[in-house]
Formats: sequence, structure tokens, C-alpha cells
Amino acid sequence: MATALDRIIEYKRDEVAILKAQTTVAELEARASAQESPRGFEARLREIASAGQNALICEMKRKSPSAGDILPGADPLQIVREYENGGAACLSVLTDFPSFGGTLEDLETIRSAVSMPILRKDFMIDPIQIVEARAYGADCILVILSALDDGLARELIATAVSLGMDVLTEVHDSRELDRAIALDASLIGVNNRDLKAMKTDLGVSEVLARHAPGLEMVSESGVRDSEDIKRLRQSGFRRFLIGESLMKETDRESAVHALVNAGTD
Repeated sequence: MATALDRIIEYKRDEVAILKAQTTVAELEARASAQESPRGFEARLREIASAGQNALICEMKRKSPSAGDILPGADPLQIVREYENGGAACLSVLTDFPSFGGTLEDLETIRSAVSMPILRKDFMIDPIQIVEARAYGADCILVILSALDDGLARELIATAVSLGMDVLTEVHDSRELDRAIALDASLIGVNNRDLKAMKTDLGVSEVLARHAPGLEMVSESGVRDSEDIKRLRQSGFRRFLIGESLMKETDRESAVHALVNAGTD
């Protein structure tokens, strides 16, 4: 039976085919070269974490396969400015439309309105998507190891590095973490949500922190409040990607501020 991830990857292949029919890598590279230089996504996370605070990657996400509609009619600019005012380190912007309601135009508009580095959050299966991400202003891209073999993952990472971008390499279990380490991934994210079963468990981050002690990673998905952050800090986490819970907040600026400082007293 096809999983949620299988279905997403299937339509991503169609999207890539359409993209290649509409443009060329050379055309996208020309557009990318006209963009402001990448802002240093990984460096910004390191700066905040080194200062003793929690480095938050706050996400702009309208819906998801697991949660359905999160905030219909959301104003992306209002949301990301509240994130920035609250002290977020970086942004994650969903650009997948069928499952998450996001667009590349969201990414482009948001980047012109804030100073934070931005991750293009999407399902990357072809190098042309990486060039496209830079053409629209992304500073970092996501490589999901559960959707890729090592050869393709290495190619996507190399393409991003050639464009001056950072890469968040996402893992879900110890086998994928070992693969990420073998790929020399410098920024590794632990997704607490199983993308095949769409179930979330913070214990995934705790287990992988024990598997690779001392490795600084990002805990993604299922982090909802200060208590969750305090719990994960005990396993060494100082970097967190948070989306759904912040999207639902009525006072996002205060919520982000509280999470940035959770457990730092």
C-alpha cells in the first residue's frame, strides 16, 4: 500500500517533468545569480545556539496531510514578521502546494520582507529543484533521506553547495542518521514524524541523540511548547523546527519569545 510519502514523491516526479518542459537549468541559474547572496542558514542557527538560546526555525505552513487545514487564509507576511519580532533564528517556508498549500511565490515574497535565512521546505528529487530554490531566494534546502538513495542525496547536496546554499539533511531513524554522517552532512534534522505513517513521537529525537552523542542536530515536528523544548534540551538539542503549533497561536511573537528562552535560565 502506498504511503503518504510515496504519493507525494509520485506527484513530485510529475512536477519536475513539467518544470523541465517549461525552463532550463541555465535559465534558472541566470535568475539565481541575480539573487542576493545566501544569508547563512546554518551559521545563524549556530550563532543563536552558541549564545545559549534555542535556535528556532519557525515555519509558514497552511496545511499538512496529518493536520489538514491549519490556518486557512493565513497572511504569510504577518506571520513571518511576528516570528522575526519574537526572536526566531530562521524560517521554513513550505512550497509544496498539493499537500501543504505553499508556493514558490510565498518564498519569494517572504524573503523580500524579512532578514532571516530561509529554508525551502519541499520534497527534492532532482537537482533542477535546487537551482529553482536559489532562483526564488532560498538560503537552504531540505534533503529527506527516506525519499532518496545516497547517490541522489549526494548530488542534491553538491548542487546546493555549488550555489552557496546550506542543506538540512533529514533523518528519522538510526540507519538514516548513519547515512547522513557518511554523506558528511553538516546540518542534520531529526524528523519526529514518520512521513510514511504520519505519526509523531519526540522520543525519536531522544533515541538518535543517544545514537550519536555530541552531534548537534535540529529536532523537527511535534515540538509544541516550552515543556517539549525543555525535555529535548536534556538530550542536547538547541535547534528546533516548529510549525503547526506556532501557526495556531494568536500571539505568535510572545509564543516564539517564550520558546527561544525555554530552559535557558
